Amino acid sequence: MAKFKKPLLFVLCLLPIAIIAGIFVGFYQLDTYSEEIIAEVVAELGSADVLIVMGAVQTVGYALFCGFFGYILADKIGLWKPIKFEKNNLIITLVISLIGGIVFSLDHWVFGSMIDGIQSANAASLTVSGVMASVLYGGIIEEVMMRLFFMSLITLVIWKLFFKKYDKENIPTSVFVIANVVAALAFAAGHLPATLVTFGELTPLILFRCFLFNGGFGLVFGWLYRKYGIVYAMAGHALFHIISKLIWFIFI
Repeated sequence: MAKFKKPLLFVLCLLPIAIIAGIFVGFYQLDTYSEEIIAEVVAELGSADVLIVMGAVQTVGYALFCGFFGYILADKIGLWKPIKFEKNNLIITLVISLIGGIVFSLDHWVFGSMIDGIQSANAASLTVSGVMASVLYGGIIEEVMMRLFFMSLITLVIWKLFFKKYDKENIPTSVFVIANVVAALAFAAGHLPATLVTFGELTPLILFRCFLFNGGFGLVFGWLYRKYGIVYAMAGHALFHIISKLIWFIFI
């Protein structure tokens, strides 16, 4: 039981964040869904408030499961690092987040000029619920799911199948790189349902944009996780959203 103490403490720390993140995701969905979709939700669930509760419960479930088992997996493959911030690592993370946030903010004007719905979707995200959902769910819960759990799981599988002669301190870098690529692609694919709801279709250009941004930045967050630890991936992802939305607040 002692070996589960640290994973349990970790998910207990995640719990309040997951609850708040899930609630804001629910509010954001209500803010952005069309009247027709909300009417369908009310007809099916009985109340729009149920959507908020469901969002919170689902998010807590993701956080508890992926946080607990992700911690164990990360520890098995040598990717778990103490939760602390070091000056040099933090500076690198801040620089990456600043550049990433600026690049992503250009989506509003670059792809926004070619794809109907991007600019209105970006503007709609500039609410309290939109910002909080992006920062807390995107920045923290998604990193627990996709990097701490999924990337660690893929690393463990590849290591045990093809490189089991190496101990965890000497797992080849290529294993982590492959796992990062797989996790980034899965991260991008996971955004397709929301993308379909937003745009009503998945054209080649919309697919390219989805995988370019979500897949590309997923690789960056995976690198931060492998290099410095999950808290830096969380910080980088959260700051990335804060910076891009701050730019939109100023210029749109």
